[in-house]
Amino acid sequence: MPDDPVSHCRDALTPGGRVLIVEMVLPEGDEAHPGKVLDLAMLALVGGRERTGEEYRELLADAGLELTRIVPTAPAVSVVEAARAGG
Repeated sequence: MPDDPVSHCRDALTPGGRVLIVEMVLPEGDEAHPGKVLDLAMLALVGGRERTGEEYRELLADAGLELTRIVPTAPAVSVVEAARAGG
C-alpha cells in the first residue's frame, strides 16, 4: 500500500469507522459545474486537481478503502464517505 495521507486514515480507522472527505466532486461528461473551473485553476497554479466520483473510488481503493457513498450538499461540495475495504 502506498505511504500517503489516505492510507494513514485507513490505518487509524477503528472497526466500523468512516473517512469523510468534503470536496467538489466533478460530474462526468460536459455538465456545467463550478469545480471544473477550479480544476483548471488548481492544475495551473499548484499542480492539483478536482476528481469525479469514479476517480475518488479508484483513489480510495488504492489506499485499501471503499467508497460507500457521495452526498451532495447545497453548495458545490459533496461529502465523500469511505470505509475499510472488505469491512
